[in-house]
Amino acid sequence: MVPNFRIPVFVVPAVVLCCLMSTTEADNKPSFIKTPEDQIGISGGVASFVCQATGEPKPRITWMKKGKKVSSQRFEVIEFDDGSGSVLRIQPLRVLRDEAIYECMATNSVGEINTSAKLTVLEENQIPSGFPTIDMGPQLKVVEKARTATMLCAASGNPDPEISWFKDFLPVDTAASNGRIKQLRSGGTPIRGALQIENSDESDQGKYECVATNSAGTRYSAPANLYVRVRRVSPR
Repeated sequence: MVPNFRIPVFVVPAVVLCCLMSTTEADNKPSFIKTPEDQIGISGGVASFVCQATGEPKPRITWMKKGKKVSSQRFEVIEFDDGSGSVLRIQPLRVLRDEAIYECMATNSVGEINTSAKLTVLEENQIPSGFPTIDMGPQLKVVEKARTATMLCAASGNPDPEISWFKDFLPVDTAASNGRIKQLRSGGTPIRGALQIENSDESDQGKYECVATNSAGTRYSAPANLYVRVRRVSPR
């Protein structure tokens, strides 16, 4: 007599399957790492909106103004090297043309999310007394490779402005440098800031801007180039 073996069958309820699938999809849907912030700029100046997102597959970032994809000679979209997002840069600002709500849309095959920020542009005669001013912007600098480069900036305003830095129109991410790049600040009037780059490399070469921001608005310095020079060893 042949033994009658029973093979156990495990039935997974449809509700569990549904939840598992939903969780997977939620994990893959785009989510924002950095969202654009409301900004107050001045006519003839600069505005930059930063938007980064993660997801699988990697989401695509699209910038919209009044429901349409941005398109203008004064509008530039600069992609991050790692593909995580982009910066929408508007220069020079125009009062009537550029005041609007700007939308960042992150899209992949799983879903779509969006966020927005408002841009206000002031004429020169509308600038409040506390609006940031750049008292000293960064200057052209040449540094030997592996040496320390320091870009300086001084700004004033009421309240005291925060100073941040852009390189080649992208925000400088000091956290990603493993301590090699530091942002320094000292009190007093004006507020003094510095971007210190240790063990400089060719990748540090580029165009740097300091940005002063407070509740009254945002002002950009003129850009300054940093060149990293490789010392050539003469043959004996």
